[in-house]
Amino acid sequence: MSHATTPRPMRATASGPLKGAVEVPGDKSISHRALIFGLLAVGETRVSGLLEGEDVLRTADAARALGATVEHLAPGEWRVRGMGVGTLLEPRGVLDFGNAGTGSRLMMGVVGGHPIRATFDGDASLRKRPMGRILDPLKKMGVEVMDCAEGNRLPLTIRGARDALPITYETPVPSAQIKSAILFAGLNAPGETTVIENEASRDHTEKLLAFFGAEVEVSKHGAHGRKIVLKGQPSLGPRPIIVPADPSSAAFPIVAALITPGSDIIVKSVMMNPLRVGLLITLQEMGADIVELERREEGGETVADLRVRHSALKGVDVPAERAPSMIDEYPVLAVAAAFAMGETRMNGLQELRVKESDRLAAVAAGLAVNGVEHQVMGDDLIVSGNGRAAKGGGNVETHMDHRIAMSFLVMGLASERPVGVDDVTFIATSFPDFLPLMARLGGKIS
Repeated sequence: MSHATTPRPMRATASGPLKGAVEVPGDKSISHRALIFGLLAVGETRVSGLLEGEDVLRTADAARALGATVEHLAPGEWRVRGMGVGTLLEPRGVLDFGNAGTGSRLMMGVVGGHPIRATFDGDASLRKRPMGRILDPLKKMGVEVMDCAEGNRLPLTIRGARDALPITYETPVPSAQIKSAILFAGLNAPGETTVIENEASRDHTEKLLAFFGAEVEVSKHGAHGRKIVLKGQPSLGPRPIIVPADPSSAAFPIVAALITPGSDIIVKSVMMNPLRVGLLITLQEMGADIVELERREEGGETVADLRVRHSALKGVDVPAERAPSMIDEYPVLAVAAAFAMGETRMNGLQELRVKESDRLAAVAAGLAVNGVEHQVMGDDLIVSGNGRAAKGGGNVETHMDHRIAMSFLVMGLASERPVGVDDVTFIATSFPDFLPLMARLGGKIS
């Protein structure tokens, strides 16, 4: 099991204008999947721009334990040699995913499609996160849950299917993790595995399946959904992957520049996948000055350099159907809303309750201690701003959640009084360079 680390409290104070050009880390979602596809492909997969945060490194360790050769060649450059679908080795020890919810859930699907036994564990935060929504469809495919903590939580042990069953499954909520776990298990099942989403979630797994040579068909389902059909037991061939900059990480310097007077920054090579740009759409609706300088294709994804300047924001209504495209960005959107004029209503945030923390409760508590008027009504968050700097002055409990920590440090850069967080340790899971990057732009965090 993961060992606890000593908390590192920090606080952010009002800074002068943020200036400069920066590149945020590679996308975490694609980084996890790049390593998994390298494990499942036959031959050598080269990965450039991999996010080298703790979450992704845990997935690299798991890939090694399941039989892949995983080598770090240079910063961001990795090589993975896999033996193909159906060839995974039974791991000798526990697969410890630390704080990595995505890595653990996706790898449950990978293991679930193979006749091997594996035990999954993680840190105290990951042990609180429910896994039942992943296990339910996997059990329909023949996976046996041999042991688990109360409430379908880690640590848990599963035995993958000897002969995986292809299923048709309608996801109860829009979740790329549920969808991807089913598709990964379906790779080793004969016939067609089908996932139906009533609200489309991020589509990186489907894109990479096709990129690596699987037969996958994606079609519209209803007004906002998708139907994904995967033909099982393909031979996946190795492909080079260039990981674009993570829009979820780019959100922090973007919002920091929007709320800090006089700021003018450029964030380079941000992924512009339509299923990942909900925050940018919302911020532009709020009046944000965000301009694309160059749109181009890199590694199968559209990317752009974004110029961001301080802006007078106004409150907006954020529709629930936008949530899948910005689910990780709501904490920092709430910070932006605290500086906007009027009411910002974020609808349908139930998924925030099952992230690294109950993010809805954690965001509300952080707003409260910093004097921001807000309400939680069911699964909706309503933030009322007056178009001026937030009061600040609070110390925020992060609940071991990297995005809560970064969001409220961003708040402190433009608040009347400093904003503290109780621990920045977990920022390393997704954005190891966050503190020095913000310092290069002129942010004061210490």
